[in-house]
Amino acid sequence: MRIVIVSDAWYPQVNGVVRALDRTRELLEERGHTVTVIGPDRFRTVPMPTYAEIRLALTRPRTVGAHIAACEPDAVHVATEGPLGWCARSWLRRNGIPFTTSFHTMFPSYVKVRSGIPERWSWAVIRRFHAAAEATMVSTETLQGILEDHGFENVVRWVRGVDTETFRPLPGVELDGPRPHLFYIGRVAPEKKIEDFLTLDVPGTKYVVGDGPVRAKLERRYPETRFLGAKFGDELVQYYTAADVFVFPSRTDTLGLVMLEALACGVPVAAYPVQGPLDVVGDSGAGVLSEDLASAVRACDDVDRSKCRARALEFSWHRSVEQFEANLVRIPGDDALSAA
Repeated sequence: MRIVIVSDAWYPQVNGVVRALDRTRELLEERGHTVTVIGPDRFRTVPMPTYAEIRLALTRPRTVGAHIAACEPDAVHVATEGPLGWCARSWLRRNGIPFTTSFHTMFPSYVKVRSGIPERWSWAVIRRFHAAAEATMVSTETLQGILEDHGFENVVRWVRGVDTETFRPLPGVELDGPRPHLFYIGRVAPEKKIEDFLTLDVPGTKYVVGDGPVRAKLERRYPETRFLGAKFGDELVQYYTAADVFVFPSRTDTLGLVMLEALACGVPVAAYPVQGPLDVVGDSGAGVLSEDLASAVRACDDVDRSKCRARALEFSWHRSVEQFEANLVRIPGDDALSAA
């Protein structure tokens, strides 16, 4: 098949959504498909308010539609609810072309954190966006239940995988802080609730790997924490494996790919018992979930690290891409695209 994926989250952004889409693209191509990603890199962009690292495309439905039509796709997937997603949705609907969507980010919670806008308003907008799709893909059973409780229909599963060949128990980097070494790895943004981690009254040294809009402010506020910036490749893996505990303070992530990466490196996860951690860690014994995050961190001392790696191996990318492929909706013939 010729598959088009439209996504507002794409390189040079680095986050879990981009990594998941890119890995899906790679595996689809290995299976013989031709995949084109239409991202902001094709258009003039502006920085997103309150988060300048994310660029928003300035374009129109007709322009996005021209990019889609030029690929002569057999299936179209609209991955995000940003400007590109809305433009693609508009053009596809106007031309009677079926498509699928996916739900990656709890935008209603994020918008409330950043602007104070009530979540119910954002849920109404997001629900309308996805209602036009033949199916909306979600990563976990918990998230499927949340969306269905908010009135979403045609919700289907698309499990996520973790690259267990890249993320593996390598020797960790040498760290000079007292142990245990407690790590947060990911975007340094308000919705991640990183201060819940930084204010924990637990022994050891706290490390933050990653970048984002509140990094400078948090560095000033918490000088005892080691902020190491963004890391990539094997260097990132070596920081994961240097951790004694991976702390995931977010309450709004739909999955939390970084938790899977930590587990694949043999590192136990301490987190709140909310969507994401419930699906990744659950009762697997690969970490500890508690509303008392400090107690969860301390309890991770007793976690068998072999259980962490074993849990990560349950999240297969091959199963993920098979589900994604099965969920796609073929465009009937090429009449619709020809007319468009």
